[in-house]
Amino acid sequence: MDTSSTKLTSQTCGTSVQRLNVREIARRARVSTATVSRAINRIPTVDQYLARRVWKVVEDLGYYPNTQARALVSGHSRSLGVIVPELSNPFFAEIVQAFENVAVDHGYEILLSSIHESSCGMELVARRMIERRVDGVAALTFGMKESVMKDLLLHGIFLVTIDSESQIPGVNNIRIEYRDGIRQAVQHLAALRHERIAFVAGPEYLTCTQVRTRAFDEAMAEIGLKASREFVATGDHSAESGMKALRDLWSMSPRPTAILCSSDITAIGVLAQAYECGISVPHQLSVVGFDDIQLAQFTVPPLTTVRISQADLAMGAFQVLVSDGRTLTSSENDGHVVKTGLVLRHSTALRTVSESVE
Repeated sequence: MDTSSTKLTSQTCGTSVQRLNVREIARRARVSTATVSRAINRIPTVDQYLARRVWKVVEDLGYYPNTQARALVSGHSRSLGVIVPELSNPFFAEIVQAFENVAVDHGYEILLSSIHESSCGMELVARRMIERRVDGVAALTFGMKESVMKDLLLHGIFLVTIDSESQIPGVNNIRIEYRDGIRQAVQHLAALRHERIAFVAGPEYLTCTQVRTRAFDEAMAEIGLKASREFVATGDHSAESGMKALRDLWSMSPRPTAILCSSDITAIGVLAQAYECGISVPHQLSVVGFDDIQLAQFTVPPLTTVRISQADLAMGAFQVLVSDGRTLTSSENDGHVVKTGLVLRHSTALRTVSESVE
């Protein structure tokens, strides 16, 4: 019995049922069943001429191999898992789309799971990846438990994470260079004569939040300004947290003249609250986001933001997972960095004394 195949049933109106399997494909392609199995499993040693004959019959018959059975035979499913914290945030949805595009271009399928901060949910997602025998997992989320990482590695699943501080052997990491983008944003606002610059950070428990907040402090110090603790608000990368941050910041005296947000969604919340309060952006308040989601160019006004290339992030994660299944060395990992840079639009403007609202 050939375990790398499945029998599929196709039926059309008025015709009898036709059952397709590897033996039928072998008969029609005039090759052995072993050749069919090797061709379907994309084993490189199969003769290319024979492989083309097999795939011609496969396409003509509409045969679909059983991918799980194929994984048992070949040891590779040609599928990759992708874990994101949530799909309601366009930034992660765009990363998933970019990852799927590159995966499909290279003949891979993806198994997508989204999780919130529930450790139980994370463990269930990992179990699902193991049961589906994915070749690798791109954990495009923050704060992944080490026990879950170890479980995936134990089952031979290659793993790549973002901004992880884990020292577990076998966990490959992609680092995002937040500092450059934040530095460019602060210098841009300073060049527009802004001195009272506020920062809306993400959740305090995330490593990336701590990195971004330190980068903001360092960038302010570099231009000779002190980052006031009163002007640093904690959010959760939601629009609601941006709205709340602006309400709190606008009640202060003196008020900030510019706000840098740790995500575009938060910045969009700031824009929405500014509209509700009759605050003119950018004349009374300059606003900068972070991520450069597609929606950022369509806000009113279009959002100045720090770009993280979703395509670069997705390609980096994919290349790590399919790098012949090997664990990258620390020096290779250190070299895999996704850069950030400022994108200028219309939510920032030159501050003048008359526009300053104390």
